[in-house]
Amino acid sequence: MGLSTHVLDTMHGCPASGMEVCLYATEGDSATLLQRLVLNHDGRTDAPLFDNASLRIGTYRLTFDVAGYFKARGVPLPEPNFLNRVSLDFGVAHADQHYHVPLLVSPWSYSTYRGS
Repeated sequence: MGLSTHVLDTMHGCPASGMEVCLYATEGDSATLLQRLVLNHDGRTDAPLFDNASLRIGTYRLTFDVAGYFKARGVPLPEPNFLNRVSLDFGVAHADQHYHVPLLVSPWSYSTYRGS
């Protein structure tokens, strides 16, 4: 399956449908935008970010527009927001394996892990 992501809105107890996500390839301090997309009704991408044939060993960043998502849901947020964008930097050591990067998020906290 390559690389995938999934976002759950823990404030409302539902998938984060409509959240914008950006995928970057990183090297040191530089980042190259590879994809910009919006999560579907299930808080997922419509297709894997990379399939197994396209995934390469290296470092990547997923950036999630948390404040934009919660503002669109009508959640009153302070200015400045506590969480604006959540960026997760991670490495792919085995391109033949599946890397799933889920995000559990509220306006005040987040958690992630390597999923299956």
